Amino acid sequence: MKTNLDSSALAEIKDWVFDLDNTIYPASSSLFPRVAERMTSFIMEHFNLDTEAAAEMKTRLFRKYGTTMHGLMREHNMEPDDFLAYVHEIDLSDVHYDAELDNFIASLPGRKHIYTNGTTRHATRILEAFGIRHHFDFIFDIVASSHIPKPNPAPYQTFIAQSNIDPQTSVMVEDMARNLEPAAALGMKTVWLVSDHDWAANGADEDYVHYISADLKTFLAEIHQAHSL
Repeated sequence: MKTNLDSSALAEIKDWVFDLDNTIYPASSSLFPRVAERMTSFIMEHFNLDTEAAAEMKTRLFRKYGTTMHGLMREHNMEPDDFLAYVHEIDLSDVHYDAELDNFIASLPGRKHIYTNGTTRHATRILEAFGIRHHFDFIFDIVASSHIPKPNPAPYQTFIAQSNIDPQTSVMVEDMARNLEPAAALGMKTVWLVSDHDWAANGADEDYVHYISADLKTFLAEIHQAHSL
């Protein structure tokens, strides 16, 4: 596994780009399953399907098109706004300030950004719940990408232009390995956070994945240690 950090390369980093779901919080968390449950519920209501059929449709569209929403747009000409608003309005009452995560992110030199296939509102709610919203200069969401999900390369160019980052001095952190391919092609260092899901691990052995870590806190602890040497 590609776990060793190149401290000299990381010393050049000026911008840190993080995915949101299953990245800011670990994949083992119950948060993304809450989003997935609301996706199933939306599809059940819209298409008059039972739970099993709706869940199967959600998964098929996700695997084929990169996001369930993009699949609904492509196959059913669905407007995305209602879907996005509904599925991301999850209960966060049990999510609390994470001092360790706050301190780790604060110790990173340079700017921090979010690039998510979700919405800005969803990202803001998650970041505020953990008490880390103030660290992030820029949130680039699925609306800003014209509803084109990662790993389509085109929105990465838009993200770079809008965030004003230099890919050569940037890192991208993701739970879905294949989403790192366009970032690496642009010159970014890439970090994959380990997931047991086959769809998230797809591409993890490719050269475009430069580092692998167990989760975000583990990676940030490694960064902190590398900078302390």
